[in-house]
Amino acid sequence: MIKNVSFGQYFPGNSVIHRLDPRMKLVLVIAVIVLIFMMDTFIGNLVVFGFIVFVVILSRVNVRFVLRGLKPLWFIILLTFVLNTFFYSGGRELFSWWIFRVSEEGLTSAVRLAVRLIYLITATTMLTLTTSPIALTDGIESLMKPLKAVRFPVHELAMMMTIAMRFIPTLIEETDKIMKAQTARGAEFDSGSVFKRAAGMVPLLVPLFVSAFRRADELAFAMESRCYHGGEGRTRMKVMHMHWRDGAAAAVVAGLIVFAAFGY
Repeated sequence: MIKNVSFGQYFPGNSVIHRLDPRMKLVLVIAVIVLIFMMDTFIGNLVVFGFIVFVVILSRVNVRFVLRGLKPLWFIILLTFVLNTFFYSGGRELFSWWIFRVSEEGLTSAVRLAVRLIYLITATTMLTLTTSPIALTDGIESLMKPLKAVRFPVHELAMMMTIAMRFIPTLIEETDKIMKAQTARGAEFDSGSVFKRAAGMVPLLVPLFVSAFRRADELAFAMESRCYHGGEGRTRMKVMHMHWRDGAAAAVVAGLIVFAAFGY
């Protein structure tokens, strides 16, 4: 497991969440995202928080791995919070200085949006932590199967999406290794002006792109050597089936959406 990144990683296990059908998990994640944006009240957000904590407990995934999914995106969450706090128009003013203005409604909106982002990241992280790349590919392909009627390359798209998610932690790990190697040779990434820092990223980006293209070439060669010809005529070792636990999970999420629809 990569030290600081959990998104795109798979945490093997045999929990109820792991054994859910990948198609159902994909649909439920989309439903939870809708649910997150439906909940506007404190009680509603508390319910969503309790639901996510309940899912993490059921999955038996170490909480540290879940929290690591937030680490690479803390800057975006903080930036979103600051922009909504200082540049929200309207509302009862609490503080004002130069072009900056803080209102009660702006602060509430910033907190609500930051919490929603944390919920979204945690939900998608749980999907990748409890679903293997192969199962995720099969699930995406199965859900998009109707598009085959219009000759849409469903299998290829599903495979590319899964490979992209799977290689996010790999590329971040590669970046970390290159940064440490460049720092050992005297490179500085955290000091100087903005332009100096931008120029200092060149020794990092060039080998990173070279490494990414090399990995892509190795992957293509491995697929060709195994006679990969797309999804035509492809069979699966594990056939997906819906079970009672999938229906129970769908019922719980549906109940939460109905709960949110009544304005809680």
